[in-house]
Amino acid sequence: MEDKKQAPASTDAKSFSRRDFVTAAMGASLMTMVPPGVRSGAWAAGSDAPEKKEVKIGFIPLTDCASVVMASVMKFDEKYGIKIIPTKEASWASVRDKLVNGELDAAHVLYGLIYGVQMGIGGPKKDMNVLMCLNNNGQAITMSNQLKEKGATDGASLAKLIAKKEREYTFAQTFPTGTHAMWLYYWLAANGINPMKDVKTITVPPPQMVANMRVGNMDGYCVGEPWNNRAIMDNIGFTAVTSQEIWVDHPEKVLGTTAEWVQKYPNTARAAVAAILEAGRWIDSSIANKQKTAETIAQKSYVNTDTEVIVARMLGRYQNGLGKSWDDKNHMKFFNDGLVNFPYLTDGMWFMTQHKRWGLLKDHPNYLEVAKKVNRIDVYKEGAAAANVPLPKSEMRTSKLIDGVVWDGKDPAKYADSFKVRA
Repeated sequence: MEDKKQAPASTDAKSFSRRDFVTAAMGASLMTMVPPGVRSGAWAAGSDAPEKKEVKIGFIPLTDCASVVMASVMKFDEKYGIKIIPTKEASWASVRDKLVNGELDAAHVLYGLIYGVQMGIGGPKKDMNVLMCLNNNGQAITMSNQLKEKGATDGASLAKLIAKKEREYTFAQTFPTGTHAMWLYYWLAANGINPMKDVKTITVPPPQMVANMRVGNMDGYCVGEPWNNRAIMDNIGFTAVTSQEIWVDHPEKVLGTTAEWVQKYPNTARAAVAAILEAGRWIDSSIANKQKTAETIAQKSYVNTDTEVIVARMLGRYQNGLGKSWDDKNHMKFFNDGLVNFPYLTDGMWFMTQHKRWGLLKDHPNYLEVAKKVNRIDVYKEGAAAANVPLPKSEMRTSKLIDGVVWDGKDPAKYADSFKVRA
């Protein structure tokens, strides 16, 4: 694969302008843009300058690391007084460990991983924070060509094949409490397949999915792009279902960190949110920007694959490896007028309902209370104000998933217990 040169940083981004009503007492503070009720004591007490100038943000080689990378490459970070240093990591377990022990300041990370650590079911227990959502959509479940040869090309035909019990079928996800595990389990269950009983599930880091399927270590996997499209282009698998077919505009990766880090560096947290919001808005604003983003993150220091593998699905140009091609309006989104990025309380709560469904949580937590603690809507609002990004009308949202079940967050315990297929 070609090792491409670093894309030049852009100098055409508009500089941040301060409002006329900045008060002398706040020392020209950006935070005068934020309503008093939103400001935290840390900012109100003095300067809003970032306490930490260099911010190490871990990422896994996936298309959805793009807004973190481009915030650095395009120098959106400099507008807010920080320097983002993207740090390539080998696995989600490594990201988790480095967040917990402080080697990373923050990370492009699985939504469900943050909640797993918070609840003590994904490794060491530690109070964690979600600062913003980085993207919606853009993941998929890939199945092997061997399954296709046996007639299994979708959920229904896979269920029939598994019911024959000819052998044990193995499916991979990327982290036990993560998003890919939950999409895989939800889709299997929606087709009458119990992921805890009817198949074997294993954990494989995203960049290793294609190689492991090539040598027959699993029959299918759920992962983010570009590793689904890569399997098609390498002729070893096909897309059985996209994650946006499971849940349109679902939450995916987040900017995650420890609660301790946010408490220590609140201004830095706000600056990181603002810079990444700017990057996401820039990416989503034009096809040319998406092309440039794909060329940048394809480089060896980031995702390390061919640009063409990344850019097609970034633009919503899908083909499934079975002869079907389509333009998907629900492709990966990084901004979408800011609606992508808001850390909805219902999103955090949903992952806990699925952790309970699959036996990862033994008891029902106080879903709303935990979500309010983890999802730092206050910090997000401050970053959004600085970047001039609008806010949604509600901190909750309603969604209908692939099985027709509606999730609105009103009774999470009842919802978690309502599924027929469960652990």
